[in-house]
Amino acid sequence: MNRIDRISAILIQLQSRRVVKAADIAERFNISLRTVYRDIKTLEEAGIPLIGEAGVGYSIMDGYRLPPVMFTKEEATAFLTAEKFVEKLTDASTMTHYKSAMYKVRAILKTTDKDLLEGMDNRIEVLKTLNMPETANNDHIQTILHSISQKKVLALNYFAQHSQEHTKRYVEPIGIFFMSGYWHLIAWCRLRNAYRDFRTDRI
Repeated sequence: MNRIDRISAILIQLQSRRVVKAADIAERFNISLRTVYRDIKTLEEAGIPLIGEAGVGYSIMDGYRLPPVMFTKEEATAFLTAEKFVEKLTDASTMTHYKSAMYKVRAILKTTDKDLLEGMDNRIEVLKTLNMPETANNDHIQTILHSISQKKVLALNYFAQHSQEHTKRYVEPIGIFFMSGYWHLIAWCRLRNAYRDFRTDRI
């Protein structure tokens, strides 16, 4: 990656988080901290309103925004590939949000890149195995993610496979993960007074 492309990518990275550490930038681009400081200085000299604090990191002043971002062909194709996974491995609500985001991505692509995606659309497929659940009937992911981001307690009606019992649980969600064809919620269960793994298709 040449220096101009790297500096542009650093600017996008700075806008992606509230605070970005110099060490994180150095690790991402495999460059020294000295090079990071030099690139940051270049951004400042170009008029980017950066705030830097020793031991904390860099941030961009509120209100500053980049012009519309342009995606490369490879990035656009990666989005399309991810769409196939989202369609098969998440719930209907997440798929709706992702499709909305993809319309925005496609809207700013050059005409040739739009044609590229249309041509690739039916050449990428994610096939479901027999043990994979129907995600259309499992529309909890966005609700769970919202409760995690807002630090809210969730009330669940849960079916426990081992005991064959339906119970009502109040849980403090920590995170979710996908494994062996199922989405799982990790949360502090107030009923059991311990961390528990809840399969989302049993909620």
